[in-house]
Amino acid sequence: MNIHEHQAKQILQEFGAPIAKGAAITAIEQAESAVAALPGPVWVVKSQIHAGGRGKGKFKELAADAKGGVRVSFSVDEALENIREMFGKTLVTKQTGSSGKTVNRIYVEDGADIDRELYLSILVDRETGKTSFVASTEGGMDIETVAHDTPELIHSIGITASAGCTDSDAEKLADRLQLDGTARTHGMALFKNLYNAFVAKDMSLLEINPLIITKSNDVQVLDAKVSFDGNALFRHPDIMALRDETEEDE
Repeated sequence: MNIHEHQAKQILQEFGAPIAKGAAITAIEQAESAVAALPGPVWVVKSQIHAGGRGKGKFKELAADAKGGVRVSFSVDEALENIREMFGKTLVTKQTGSSGKTVNRIYVEDGADIDRELYLSILVDRETGKTSFVASTEGGMDIETVAHDTPELIHSIGITASAGCTDSDAEKLADRLQLDGTARTHGMALFKNLYNAFVAKDMSLLEINPLIITKSNDVQVLDAKVSFDGNALFRHPDIMALRDETEEDE
C-alpha cells in the first residue's frame, strides 16, 4: 500500500523531520483557503498521485507545452490558476503508463530556498531481512538512471536491527552526502528519526527525493514516498543489487 506525499510527510513530521508548511486539497472549493493559509511568496502546487515523475508528466487534457504535475507559483493568482488547471485532469508519467492517473488531490506547500538536492531512502529486503539506507548526492534525478549510469554515486549502508541507526551509521550517511555544519548536525538527527519512523510504522520503503540542503545550510524533506507493500521494494532493481556492497568495512 502506498500513501500520498502529504500523508507521508505528516507521518515523518511526527517523528521530527523538517517539513515545509502545506495544505491538501480534495475539492476545488478548498483551493483559495489552502493557498491563503500559506505565507508565500512562493507556493509549490503538487499533483497527488501514486506515481513518480510528476514534475515531468503531461496532462492528457492540456496542450503539449503545458507544465507538468508539480508547479512553482510566484503569486496567489498563479497558484490558484495552477490548481484549477490541474485538478481533475489526467496526469501521464513514465510510471503511470499511457492511461495516466486522475488528479483528485493536490498538495500546496511553501517554496524552499534550495542549494543542493540529495537522494535518501530506506529499503528492506524481505528475502534477507536486511534494512539499508541508500544515499546519493544526485537527488532530484531518476535514481534508476543514476544507479545504471553512475553506480559509484550511490552508497548503501546496512543497518543492524538490534542497534538501529547508530551515531556511526549517521556519520557515514553525512559523509556520503557531503554534509557539514548545521546540515550535518541536523542531518544526522534526521537519519535516526527517519529510521525510527520506518521501524515504528512497519514501512517497506521510505524514499526522500529530494532531501534538500537550503541556502542557510539546513536540511528539509522536500518530497517523500512511503510504501507498506513489500512488493514495491523491487521497483529499484539496480539499487537492490547494491545491497551486498555496503560500506560497513570502511
